[in-house]
Amino acid sequence: MARPWMLFTTGLLAVAVVACAPVDDPATTTTAAAPTASTACTKDQLQLLTPGKLTIGTDKPAFEPWFKDDDPSNGQGFESAVAFAVAGELGFDRSEVQWNTVKFDSAFAPGEKQFDFDVNQVSITPDRAKAVDFSHGYYTVRQAVVAVEGSKFAGATSLAGLKDAKIGVQVGTTSLDAVKSVIQPTADPNVYNEQIDAVNALKNKQVDALVVDLPTAFYVTAAQVENSKIVGQFSSTGGTPEEFGLVMEKGSPLKTCVDKAVDALKEKGELAKIEQQWLGSAAGAPELQ
Repeated sequence: MARPWMLFTTGLLAVAVVACAPVDDPATTTTAAAPTASTACTKDQLQLLTPGKLTIGTDKPAFEPWFKDDDPSNGQGFESAVAFAVAGELGFDRSEVQWNTVKFDSAFAPGEKQFDFDVNQVSITPDRAKAVDFSHGYYTVRQAVVAVEGSKFAGATSLAGLKDAKIGVQVGTTSLDAVKSVIQPTADPNVYNEQIDAVNALKNKQVDALVVDLPTAFYVTAAQVENSKIVGQFSSTGGTPEEFGLVMEKGSPLKTCVDKAVDALKEKGELAKIEQQWLGSAAGAPELQ
């Protein structure tokens, strides 16, 4: 997506690559029928995989900062905290939540699911929405700046401090939009057809900094560029925002209720608090303004 991972798998690379993929259009998800008085979003009326239990899926290993200690059930890490917050809005306490291991790409493949919803940094896309239902977005992917420790711009504390940097970025991405519209560097950014080329440019000191989405930045610093660090993160105003959504089986009767839970957490500011706790300075990604 420095990040304290110790193990890396092909699945993780898939997450990072998907997260930074160009985003053309917002997803069109199937809208479930609005709940009636007889199908209100109360725990005892929800159609669940296991009666009385909310089953949540995610991949294994479960990496930081999305999870902590490879244990989704401990409530620590951004996505574990989000999952339990949604569960709470649906009326479940911790003892009523169970976790199933689900490979990343299996979560949004067509077919029956062994979860009520899955949480695994899955970006909402139109193609995926043909096979599964997504909740309303629970995380709008932010942009991040990566530099090599000790380099000229590694200590930048604001976007203005990056004005004179030679920035590497992948073509056609929300990151490129963000560089042009938010950072507005003095020199045109170096634009690469593939993300790995931009990463190698940073590694070979052909650019001062790399701009990618935050999930990818965690991966770059942990697995791709030695002695690199996340200088900071910032909000993008360019292009179509990329969002992560909770994944459900196509036509899931839970969609309306899960959407209501996510919306309630947004309105109360809970999602913002969880994001700041697990994806902010504590995760090595301070805010750049």
